[in-house]
Amino acid sequence: MSSDSADSRPIEVTDILARLKGLSAAEEFFAVLGVSYDPKVLNVSRLHIMKRMGQYLAEVDFSDLSDRVIAARVRITLERAYEDFATSSPLTHRVFKVLRDHDPDKPATLGRTVVPFDSVLTLFGQE
Repeated sequence: MSSDSADSRPIEVTDILARLKGLSAAEEFFAVLGVSYDPKVLNVSRLHIMKRMGQYLAEVDFSDLSDRVIAARVRITLERAYEDFATSSPLTHRVFKVLRDHDPDKPATLGRTVVPFDSVLTLFGQE
């Protein structure tokens, strides 16, 4: 986990959704929400964690909830998304379309032809 013991700090809950919308780096989300993380896990899976967090948050209705409840739910959601990728690889979860479309365990879709990149280069005389 991160050495800053983020989970021991209280979360500033005032206008939490507006504050979160203004963040860009994954580390900022972890810091604002007070969630500890292993930098090695975050470096490998940051986009996957944030995408999964967004998928989980899309299932939550925040209307009529207090900032304190919203902050707690968002924190739990980030912890849940992080744990998904701390315990298994991004290939296991396949949150991005490109990974779902190229699942080696799934049979090829009929009507789709795969052209190796080398053959494309050959067409242009660049081998």
